Amino acid sequence: MTDATQALIEQITSARAEQRQLRIVGGNSKAFIGRATTEGEPLEVGRHSGIVSYQPVELVLTARAGTPLAEIEAALAEQGQMLAFEPPHFGGGATIGGTLACNQSGPARPWSGSVRDMVLGLRLINGRGEHLRFGGQVIKNVAGYDVSRLQAGALGTLGVITEVSLKVMPTPAVTLTLVQEMPADQAIAQMNRYSGLPKPLNGAFWHDGKLYLRLAGAESAVNGTAQQWGGERLNDADTLWQQLNNHQLDFFNADRPLWRFSVNSTAPHWQSEQNWLLDWGGSQRWLSGEGDPAVLAEQANAAGGQVSLFRGGDRQGEVSPALAPPLQKLHQRLKDAMDPDGIFNKGRLYGWM
Repeated sequence: MTDATQALIEQITSARAEQRQLRIVGGNSKAFIGRATTEGEPLEVGRHSGIVSYQPVELVLTARAGTPLAEIEAALAEQGQMLAFEPPHFGGGATIGGTLACNQSGPARPWSGSVRDMVLGLRLINGRGEHLRFGGQVIKNVAGYDVSRLQAGALGTLGVITEVSLKVMPTPAVTLTLVQEMPADQAIAQMNRYSGLPKPLNGAFWHDGKLYLRLAGAESAVNGTAQQWGGERLNDADTLWQQLNNHQLDFFNADRPLWRFSVNSTAPHWQSEQNWLLDWGGSQRWLSGEGDPAVLAEQANAAGGQVSLFRGGDRQGEVSPALAPPLQKLHQRLKDAMDPDGIFNKGRLYGWM
């Protein structure tokens, strides 16, 4: 365990006084997310690590931002518990702070919640060098400005996360995966129908003509549902879901741009099935290959959502969905309030921020 709070504050205070840019670095496993920018001296948060407190009975864990996910998951596993949002690692150095800053959640997200949903509170150093606390360390927090959840997806532009308190959950007693062959449109209908039923579904994705359904919970509920739904029971399914979560499937390995669509789960599949993977019950859709950003944005809008360039491609321009003027103004006001001199991760989220 290493508490580097004071060293981080001193570097931030010095950078602000000298008007120098800072580039926040944790485990560096998600450096590909956001716009390509190398501006600023590194602010090493990975050195600030360690589990501060863990209360298995209360289902609450607090860790410093640089704590590796592997360390947290190992501690939880000893108590039969887990991070229900299944954070992807994308590499051995993944940290809890980076996971929150990049707003990364795994296959169970529609049924178990996102990392944003599990945050109870956090500590953060703002652009003035002030170490602030938001939220708390209990599941029932007081009402107020929920700055903690604003950090989800902010890519470090609003401050340096130093500590995160999370709700954790018991590990399911039984997990089972079913596989059924079907086209994309049929899979979308099936995933949505199953998601509306009181069944232990906590993972559903389609790729290459096959629908994969993961059931998790009590043994009687899982086995009963599997008998009702049918399909082939997949052996060694944990490996499949881990590969999906960490983008290790062959689909993600191609040296091509990867586009992420966040859309209405019931939206029809609007292109050929080739080069597509549909996850989160149909609400998260991945396209591997070249594409016209304007055309893809129109398609995403028609499907009730938006699209971003997740990895690869031209990362000098904007890779996040465009914001309407009022939302852009709100984002800028938040940035000005949290980081008035604009020293954190300049241009990482948007070129104008």
